[in-house]
Amino acid sequence: MPTILEINRELADKLYEEAQRDPQSPYAGKKVGIANGTVVVVADDWDEVDRQLDLAEPDSSKMFCIDMAEDCTETHWIGGAI
Repeated sequence: MPTILEINRELADKLYEEAQRDPQSPYAGKKVGIANGTVVVVADDWDEVDRQLDLAEPDSSKMFCIDMAEDCTETHWIGGAI
């Protein structure tokens, strides 16, 4: 059974592929917040993504964010050590 992180990541990968293929996609050039395998917010800025995700899910381990305008073939870690 996949973990919530795996589910969120799989959805993010699908949305990213769509956004890269289709410039008319609602996700193209946007920042996307996912929680529990569901798109919660599509926005132009991280502040809005943060606000909406906090309202949708208090547990940050169940969230995933992706910037569709960035090269997501590389992994970048942000934040402190756990």
